[in-house]
Amino acid sequence: MLQGQRQATSWRQTTVTPSFIDRPRTGVLTPGRGYEIAKRVLDVVLATILLVVLSPLFLIIAVAIKLDSPGPVIHVQRRLGKHGRVFRFYKFRSMTADVDHTLAHREFVRAYINGDGANGTGNAQRIYKPAVNSQCITRVGRVLRRTSLDELPQLVNVLKGDMSLVGPRATLDYELEQYNDWHRRRLEVLPGITGLAQINGRSRLTFNEIVALDIKYIENRSLALDLWILLRTIPVVLSGRDAG
Repeated sequence: MLQGQRQATSWRQTTVTPSFIDRPRTGVLTPGRGYEIAKRVLDVVLATILLVVLSPLFLIIAVAIKLDSPGPVIHVQRRLGKHGRVFRFYKFRSMTADVDHTLAHREFVRAYINGDGANGTGNAQRIYKPAVNSQCITRVGRVLRRTSLDELPQLVNVLKGDMSLVGPRATLDYELEQYNDWHRRRLEVLPGITGLAQINGRSRLTFNEIVALDIKYIENRSLALDLWILLRTIPVVLSGRDAG
């Protein structure tokens, strides 16, 4: 397992991480109970503030989705959280609701996890998204995805304790059957809205690159790292960089 991990972590020399997580370590350190409590307090306080402050924006987005295409405002998915616990994952709907996109997405997931699935030409233009997306994303959905506003309902998942503000992205249940053993380490912690992968390339990363960053986060997680990732997320989201 460690050999596979080392091979996967050699991919990117320009990864953005704070200097304090690259210091030599004698072993993997597990954060104590104090960190878990502080992290939960941070999640609840920030998620509550954001839900209150952004509530007018939630209403505007909901109206725009309804006016743009028929279907529900919120898209609900079955995702896996910490230790594989199943939960209901919320996003603003960004795709047409009259077609089941699951089969196409399953095929994309299979190809992506196994090293394929890129759209675009040349490394600089590489984007890992299902090809069907270009045909099925609504007009409002394109804006939501480019600005990451479709992710805002996950603040409710954070309040419910299904997710954290920072952590690996939540796993789709049918992704798990494609995982190698070392990929499953992503399930050791609560999934997050943002993480190291989201500030280091997002949709331009291969699956192994994402998991390598997730494991780096898991092995070095701390309140300082969580706050650093949250601050780094702001300019990435505002720029729309690598959103696909």
